[in-house]
Amino acid sequence: MILGVAASDSHAVANHLIAHGLRADGFTVVNLGTCTPVAEFADACARHPQAEAVLIGSLNGQIHEDLHDLAEAKRSGRIPCPVLVGGNLSVGSAKDAASTERLYALGVDQVLSAAADLVPVLDALHAGADGATGRIPVATRR
Repeated sequence: MILGVAASDSHAVANHLIAHGLRADGFTVVNLGTCTPVAEFADACARHPQAEAVLIGSLNGQIHEDLHDLAEAKRSGRIPCPVLVGGNLSVGSAKDAASTERLYALGVDQVLSAAADLVPVLDALHAGADGATGRIPVATRR
């Protein structure tokens, strides 16, 4: 797994906790840390072609702007694996479906609403994505 925090976001604690938890669950994690632009995720994919997913967190709510070039990175094949995002994904306390749909339009494959969903989604990804929606189904926790 390639893990990092969106380009404009310097929140490191959750990033380290997620990396630690994934490693404890047996995942190999390449942690790019905070303030990671899409180009750095793409470079990491080139260095680690066996990566099964790119995991991007955001707590400042600016992820839409941070991922403006994600679609092109995926279209060009620079990010060949699914991209999952989670955290606080919009500014303000009101969250709406349009915000999530904008992330899918940017090239995100799965939006996680809770940290507890991460491992089940990664397990489902490993087993194969849902062909009907193209999105990764949330499986039952192991």
